[in-house]
Amino acid sequence: MRDRFSTGVVCALLALLAALLTGCTQPAAGGESDEPTGATASVLPSATRASGFGGVFLAVDECSSFGKASFTEVPCTSERAAARVVARHDGTPAGGPPCPATTDFVLHISEQSQISDEDGDGAVPQGYACMRNLQPPHPGDPGGGGGPRTIVGDCVYSSGSGQVRETACDGKGTKKPQYKVVKAVAERSRCPLSTALYVQLGGAQPVGCARPL
Repeated sequence: MRDRFSTGVVCALLALLAALLTGCTQPAAGGESDEPTGATASVLPSATRASGFGGVFLAVDECSSFGKASFTEVPCTSERAAARVVARHDGTPAGGPPCPATTDFVLHISEQSQISDEDGDGAVPQGYACMRNLQPPHPGDPGGGGGPRTIVGDCVYSSGSGQVRETACDGKGTKKPQYKVVKAVAERSRCPLSTALYVQLGGAQPVGCARPL
């Protein structure tokens, strides 16, 4: 009888020890384990998306390849990247907001474009992107001789019939500068007395006061 009791106690102790050892190998709730699980760390798409290549065709801060007649959207880190979008508007430049003053050039985006597709149907809304070159030269800078807007610091020459065109102030353009825009005002009466030419600028101060060079 004593032998049976002793055997029963030993078996119970062995079973308890096995249960304790098994429990020690189970990870605690919320703890870590070396075994792979179904839950993994994830990164938001916005953090992994390359700069200059997003879901909207040529959105602000994205980049385009070389070329103004034919172009594609590329990551800004790509060796093909030439210019960055500084502003993006729907419609046409004639009916929409003006580009920033130092815009180098404007890309016109057709309503039906096969070059890029936002949602898989081949359609991109009509609009325009105001572009800034990633590297010099910057014709949109004051005196640079280009850009879609004439701003203070730009130089112009007479192209006939009361019209003027922008040219580089350093004289390295195809045409020599004749006048320089020195001030932008709301109306002509506010120009300096030295003003020899009034240049249409647009915007809140649409009159450019230009002096002869």
